[in-house]
Amino acid sequence: MGPRRLFCCLVLAVFFGLSLESPTSCDEVRKVFELRQIGPVKSLPEFPITGSDLQVCTSRNVTCCTKKMEEKYQVAARHDIQHLLQTSSSSLKFLISRNVAAFQETFETLIRHAENHTNTLFRTTYRNMAADAAGSVKELFTDVGLFVLGSEVSVEDFVNRFFDSLFPLVYNHLINPGLTDITINYAECIRMTRRDLNPFGNFPKLAVGQIGRSMLPGRVFLQALNLGIEVINTTDHLQYTKECKRALLKMQYCPHCQGLTQSKPCMGYCLNVIRGCLANMAEIDSHWREYVRSLEEVSNSMHGSYDVEQVLLNLHSLVNDAIMHAQINGPKLSVQVHKMCGHPNRKSAQSSGSPLENAKDLVSLKVPPRNTEESLASRRKEFINSLRLYQTFYAGLADHLCVSELASSDGLSCWNGADVVKSYTLRVVGNGIKAQMANPEVKVKGTDPLINQIIDKLKHINQLLQGKSIPKYGSLDLIETGSGNHEGQISGDCDDEDGCSGSGSGEMNKVLQVTKRIPEKVNDNRRRTQQTENVEIMDRSGTHSRKEANIFTFNLICVISFLLNVW
Repeated sequence: MGPRRLFCCLVLAVFFGLSLESPTSCDEVRKVFELRQIGPVKSLPEFPITGSDLQVCTSRNVTCCTKKMEEKYQVAARHDIQHLLQTSSSSLKFLISRNVAAFQETFETLIRHAENHTNTLFRTTYRNMAADAAGSVKELFTDVGLFVLGSEVSVEDFVNRFFDSLFPLVYNHLINPGLTDITINYAECIRMTRRDLNPFGNFPKLAVGQIGRSMLPGRVFLQALNLGIEVINTTDHLQYTKECKRALLKMQYCPHCQGLTQSKPCMGYCLNVIRGCLANMAEIDSHWREYVRSLEEVSNSMHGSYDVEQVLLNLHSLVNDAIMHAQINGPKLSVQVHKMCGHPNRKSAQSSGSPLENAKDLVSLKVPPRNTEESLASRRKEFINSLRLYQTFYAGLADHLCVSELASSDGLSCWNGADVVKSYTLRVVGNGIKAQMANPEVKVKGTDPLINQIIDKLKHINQLLQGKSIPKYGSLDLIETGSGNHEGQISGDCDDEDGCSGSGSGEMNKVLQVTKRIPEKVNDNRRRTQQTENVEIMDRSGTHSRKEANIFTFNLICVISFLLNVW
């Protein structure tokens, strides 16, 4: 053996001796196993064993792992990655949840200010009505708060209910005042005539439009933030496939079995494993980017007539204009009420409360000064600026986990799934499900139903934020089962209230008439198809019969020829 060949053999022997050397003791493995609280250490071997029953952490040499240890390691690997995901998303989750609470608190403060403004209007301008109107005012702004927070209440219903209850008070104290209040039955009759007599002119409709137009974006904005928290909670508790669990075990804890407790996976190896395990999560990326952009757009659009602060804090002025309109048209309204309800029936003198008692009730209705730092606009702007930093969160999550937590630094020896090497030599795949077809470490089969559901919800909320789809109640409950049109449903982009043709329109009737004629055509086509198939079957049968006859004739000739030759 020449010197050069001998030198190469020595180098190879040293290399393999370093990389594949079996552990001589399992003390370090036991120490780390106990330190990380992976499981009980009683059954751990003190010295390396053959490990023939191992499923993932197999080795040609002796090992410090048993089958039970391997099972514990797999659970630990899954917990480790889940903890890293939760740590990585914690700042984003805190940002959104903190602002959900802040927006709700600011909305509540704003609604309370608007309610106090309206009560102050009655106390200062319509003092005789103030005590009786307080209950209706409270109910109005309670409904406003419920609507913003997502309850299934109708703006048109609660605004009309407020003006219905206001009309008897305006009639009793301004249009046809008396020494005593009208009776409950007479007040109820007046209340029921409000929508026919239209005493407040166009102001109730104006209130419906302003409240609905300004509150709906805020309502959807809050729903979108709550959905953002749901997205993060779902991805934080992702369910991993069997292939992924085995790959995580192999990457994180199989080197421990060989005594390599300090080794870290190679960067390329880590990227392949984590990108494979988070392949479904990476599919959220494009929808999450759109989600952040849509939130920013709707936030920027909430000004002017869409500014909920401006609308609510000026609502008392609109109420005042409505009352003045009724007062100006008082004589005409009085005649109309007499026609529909008769002349006023009033209570006895002792039934009305004293002005002094009413004044005491209204002392607490002073409007507190507004804090400009609490404004919704400033809070939204600050929040969007912070959220924009997380626009690519799901695109770079796998890379972030490997670079900052899991993988070995460049230039250092690292674990490649089988041995400690200088670098990882296999192909490194990209993010997303399609890219995993070439992943040498993890097989990705199909999509995750929970991730698909989250993507459907993101698609829907993005449509709401962009104004492309406005449901009747503005609730995400309508899309719990996923997106997409189902049989018998019409797209949510348009409905009757938007001026589109509904189920009773002429266009829809035409569609139904055409649909009724379709089965007749289908039946005719089926009959023609059946006839054609019968002809083809007959042709094939005839051809088949002719073939059999020809084969029989040929065989008969062969037999006769053979007999003649023998003869």
